[in-house]
Amino acid sequence: MRLSHAATALAVTSALALTLTACGNGSGNDASGDQSSTPASSSSATATDSAPAENAGATKDAGSSTGGGTGTNTGGTGGTSGSGGGTGAGRCHTAGLGFSFGSGDGKVSSSDDQQQLAVALKNKTSAACTIQGFPGVDLKSSGGSWSLTRSGATPKKVTLAAGSSTTFTITFLPWNQGSGTEFKATSVVVTPPNETSSTTLAWPGGSVLLQDGATHPGTYTGPVGG
Repeated sequence: MRLSHAATALAVTSALALTLTACGNGSGNDASGDQSSTPASSSSATATDSAPAENAGATKDAGSSTGGGTGTNTGGTGGTSGSGGGTGAGRCHTAGLGFSFGSGDGKVSSSDDQQQLAVALKNKTSAACTIQGFPGVDLKSSGGSWSLTRSGATPKKVTLAAGSSTTFTITFLPWNQGSGTEFKATSVVVTPPNETSSTTLAWPGGSVLLQDGATHPGTYTGPVGG
């Protein structure tokens, strides 16, 4: 009988020991599970940290503003297009013009003894150009220079196609013995409107009556195309 009780007590003790061991192993597995969850938590933190980085990239793209750059380029292109389309033909420049006198001697006598000399300007380039205004005209002699005044005519814009010509007229009063001071012109310097470079031609006429101080001299220049 005592042996039976002892066996029973031993069995209970063994069962309790097995139960405690099982519980201990379960606690170890739970701890291991908590450790394995830590990388998952770090991974989540990394994803959270990467979100501002992505937003920063979006902000940077917005800041660089491709659209803004395009707007600037478009504005420049628009200005260039407007400039080219608006003018059609550029201004005629001295280097692109040929200079000569009109047909014959270019002089036409009038009833008041004034004479006229036509000066032709030819577009030597391959593109059309425009010209408007009075040319600068200086008569030269061995002793000096005389800048001619302008007529009262109104200048008009002239478009010269490639190879075409236009003219302006120099009206002058020849010198006669006893009429006043003689200006022995030897050449004429022509500066096209709105230009600073000039071309010099040999003066085909004779001496001119010097009236460089007169209010209404008999020698003057007309506008291009006039």
